[in-house]
Amino acid sequence: MALMQPFLSETSLSKTLLPFSSHNSITTTIKRRTKAVVSVKDLFGCNPTNLGLKRRLVLCSAVADVGEGVSVAESEEQESLEESIIEEEERGQGEAVEYDWREEWYPLYLTKNVPDDAPLGLTVFDRHLVLYKDGAGVFRCYEDKCLHRLAKLSEGQLVDGRLECLYHGWQFEGEGKCVKIPQLPAGAKIPRSACVKSYEVKESQGVIWVWMSEKKPGDPSKLPWFENFARPGFRDVSTTHELPYDHSILLENLMDPAHVPISHDRTDWTAKREDAQPLKFNVTERTARGFVGEWGREKDKTMPFVLRFDAPCVLQNNSEIVDKNGEKHYFSGLFLCRPAGQGKSMLIVRFGNTRRSPLVKVFPEWYFHQNASKVFEQDMGFLSSQNEVLLKEKLPTSKLYINLKSSDTWVAEYRKWMDKVGHGMPYHFGHSTISLPKQPAVVEHAPAGLPAGLSASMPAKGGIGTMHAPNLANRYFRHVIHCKECSSVVKAFQTWKNVFSAVALVSAAFAILMSGRQWKTLLLVSATLCLGGVYACSTAIAMNTTNFIRKHRRL
Repeated sequence: MALMQPFLSETSLSKTLLPFSSHNSITTTIKRRTKAVVSVKDLFGCNPTNLGLKRRLVLCSAVADVGEGVSVAESEEQESLEESIIEEEERGQGEAVEYDWREEWYPLYLTKNVPDDAPLGLTVFDRHLVLYKDGAGVFRCYEDKCLHRLAKLSEGQLVDGRLECLYHGWQFEGEGKCVKIPQLPAGAKIPRSACVKSYEVKESQGVIWVWMSEKKPGDPSKLPWFENFARPGFRDVSTTHELPYDHSILLENLMDPAHVPISHDRTDWTAKREDAQPLKFNVTERTARGFVGEWGREKDKTMPFVLRFDAPCVLQNNSEIVDKNGEKHYFSGLFLCRPAGQGKSMLIVRFGNTRRSPLVKVFPEWYFHQNASKVFEQDMGFLSSQNEVLLKEKLPTSKLYINLKSSDTWVAEYRKWMDKVGHGMPYHFGHSTISLPKQPAVVEHAPAGLPAGLSASMPAKGGIGTMHAPNLANRYFRHVIHCKECSSVVKAFQTWKNVFSAVALVSAAFAILMSGRQWKTLLLVSATLCLGGVYACSTAIAMNTTNFIRKHRRL
C-alpha cells in the first residue's frame, strides 16, 4: 500500500549505468591496468547470448592491459560503476545452515476474514490445506483431501460445526477424525484410515498461523510477535492479496524502496518519480533466520527506517517519530508473504501507527483497500515477467541481476540468505546457488488492464464477462473474496444501484403520465438524482473490482 509507505527511491539506472565513453573523446592517454571492451567470443569461444545478463556485463568489460586509447574520464566512469555494484560474494555469506521449511509457522489468513459458514482452501508451497471454524469457534486445519475419493474438502460445506465432503457426505471434526459416513451399514465402525491429516494452527495478533511439520509440534519461539502491534493506541489497516508470482519475488519487491517513486508515481500523495534518488543502507545483523538493517535517503545523512526480515516470510519496515511535544510515535509496515505454490503467493499487508492520520478518519476503509490493490497491479506486469525469466534462465541471481549498493542492498541480502537455507526449501533462487522447482510455475498471463479483463472473461476461466471469474489477474478474485469489508461494500453498492435504477425508472414513467408541470419537474429531478446515484454506485463498484490500467499502455 503506497499510502503510508515510508519508502523512498533511488536514481534511475539510466543515469547510473552510463555507457562506455567513445574512444574519440580521449583527453589524456595513460598506460595502466584498467577495464576495456573486448570480444567475448575471442576470449571465451562462445556467444554472449548464451550467458546470463550479469555475466555478459562482466565479460564485456573484461580486464585487460591497455596501453593506448583509454581516457581518464572513461576509466573513472567504469571504476565508479564497479564500486556502485554490490560484490557477488562476501566472506561468511555463502555458508549453508541447518534449515527445514516445514518447521516454520506460515501466515494463513487474517482472523477477521475467515468465513463463519464455509471452509477455506489455502496452500503453503505445494501443500493444499483447508481452514475452517468449527461449531465451538475453534480454528481447524486439515490436508485438503478426503481420503475416500480424493475430493477437495475446501469444496465442501459446514454442517453442525463439522466439515463435510460434498462428494459423498463424509464428515470430519476435531483433529481430523471422521465421524460420519452415510454409506456405512448400521453398526459398522468408521475406519481410522478415513481420518484426515491435521495441522496445528494458532491465532496471534489478528492472524491465523499454521505449523507445517508433520513430525515435530509447533515451536512457540518461532511464532512471530510484533511489538508495535501490541502498543497502546496502535491501529492498523490490513488487506489480503493473492498474486501471480513467486513469494521470493514478492519479498524482493517489498524490500525494494527504490522502485516506489517510479512504479507508483502519483498513486497517492507520497510517491513522486522526481523523488527517485540514492539510498543509504546499513546491515546491523545477519542470522540463519534473516537480517536487520537501517536505511534512509543518502542526502539526509540519516537512516530513520529499520527493515527486518525473519524466515520464512515476515518483513517489517518500522520507524519511530518524535513529535514537537516530545512524544514518541511508532509506525510499522508489516508484510506477511506466504508461498502459495510456484508462481503464486498470498500477501497480508498491515500498515499501522500509534498516531492516526486524519486521512484515515476521512476515507472509508475500502478506499485504502482498493488503493492497495492498485499498487500491486502497478507491479504485477513486470514481476510476473520476472518470474518467467528466472525460470527460463535457470541461473542464480548474481548471474542475472545488477545490484546497486544505493538501491538493492536488501535484495542482495535476501538472495544471499537463500544461499544459506535454500537446501532446506522445496526450491530456491539464491544469489550464487539455485534449485529449480520440480513443477513449472502456474503463471496467469495478462497481468493487468484490458488483457486481464479479456482473460478473466474466457469460459475456461469460470465465466463470461463477469468479475467473478476465478483468475488471479482479476482484482475481485485477488482481493475482494478474501476481504469481508470489501465483499460487503460491493454487495451494498450493488443493492443501492438496483434501488436507484428502479426509482429512476418509476419516476421517469410517472413524469410522462403526470399532467401537472410541478409534478413533472419534481419527478424528473428525482429521476436525475437517482441516475446520479446509479453512476456513483457503479463508480464505487468499479473502484473495488476493476484493475488499474497505466495510461501509456497500448491496449
